[in-house]
Amino acid sequence: MAAAAPLTVMAGVAPLAIGMAGRAAPLGYLLSGLLLIVFAAGFTAMSRYVRNAGAFYAYIGRGLGRPAGAGSAYVALFSYNAIEVGLLAAFGWFTEAGFDDLTGAHVPWWVWATGGLVAIGALGYLRVTLSAKVLGVALVLEVLVLLVFEAGVLAHGGGPQGVDLGALSPGHLGASGVGGMIVLAIGAFVGFEATAIYAEEARRPERTVPRATYIAVAFLVLFYTFTVWMIINAYGSDRAQAVAEGEGGADMVFTATERFSGAWAADAMHVLIITSAFAATLAFHNGAARYFYALGREGLLPARLGTVSAKTRAPAAAVLTQSAIALAVIAVTVISGVDPYTVTFLWTNGSGILGVMLMQALAALAVYGFFRRDRRALPAWRVVAAPLLACAGLAVMIVLVCAHLDLLTGASTGVNAALILPLPVLFAVGAVLALRVKARDPVAYERLTTVDAESV
Repeated sequence: MAAAAPLTVMAGVAPLAIGMAGRAAPLGYLLSGLLLIVFAAGFTAMSRYVRNAGAFYAYIGRGLGRPAGAGSAYVALFSYNAIEVGLLAAFGWFTEAGFDDLTGAHVPWWVWATGGLVAIGALGYLRVTLSAKVLGVALVLEVLVLLVFEAGVLAHGGGPQGVDLGALSPGHLGASGVGGMIVLAIGAFVGFEATAIYAEEARRPERTVPRATYIAVAFLVLFYTFTVWMIINAYGSDRAQAVAEGEGGADMVFTATERFSGAWAADAMHVLIITSAFAATLAFHNGAARYFYALGREGLLPARLGTVSAKTRAPAAAVLTQSAIALAVIAVTVISGVDPYTVTFLWTNGSGILGVMLMQALAALAVYGFFRRDRRALPAWRVVAAPLLACAGLAVMIVLVCAHLDLLTGASTGVNAALILPLPVLFAVGAVLALRVKARDPVAYERLTTVDAESV
């Protein structure tokens, strides 16, 4: 949940969702979360049998075959890279705004982003991870400051229209901007699947992994839905979308927090969103580097990426490669003069989250494929009905997002096509390379999608 960065999602991204879909935004988060709970039923059932790495590509490889697993690994590599560099740009943007607001001193966003990248790269290179206690404290503080905002709104009897239950009406889901909003809503939950990564280390993983996953998703779906509803209430359901689309839309949560809970709460939120964005960027940086390492070690990328430092045992080449890519994107953003938030962040995350949705759909189908011949005494609803329903729901959402990606990116049809095209192309490249490995080295082929990427 800390990697999901609730404060970044609510204060930094939810205004965009409200600007696109208006009153439909709370239900967008609710429906997305419910669909992922259905997905989690099958996903966690498979976690007791696929514990080698817990990554999507391992599940897909076991359930749909190694070519599909390798193809999804390339999609994962692209998607986590895209999300990470977008979050890094957002981290710089949030830090610039927060530092300016708190001190009055202006430091360009790219300076903060570069400094953050150096810190993240050093942590990865030295194999220093933030402990669960540190992440837990950060998560609690994020949630508390949002609860302070929500309590302030409720203490004032709601916004201009009071506590407006009408904003939760399903009739609002017909709004034109729902398609673009869905990618933000689904993206808000990215990271919950990490519970399965620790199946090897958990006691009684057949119980603890599903429990942790359900708790994480259930908490996030309820918290996100309620918070977005409170944001809409703070401004009035008839004005919230216009405010979100306006000049001050990006700051609407901070502004509402100051109004209903005081300047101290808004100042705290400015600081905590920086730590929230940093934690999320670090998580995706590590995830992307992990895929570089795994693919290098399995022979699907240059072997150098699959090596580790003799001193720290960290996948140093993978970390440096990931850091170089992120630095290049920051440099291109600065040189081109585009906005780091509305272009770098939204474009890369639109493409990256769409890739994660594709992997989720394939992983759901893989659960069905894995248990098709032998349900292993598990109930049919969990290993047949739930994964097929999740796959169908995610497929519908993927089509909806692709058709309305312009609502998120604000870009032309050509740009949106360029953001989507890498996903099928990379999947095909990965599958073809896996088949080449099969023809040249059958033993190596048998190892694909089964290497433990955590054993470095």
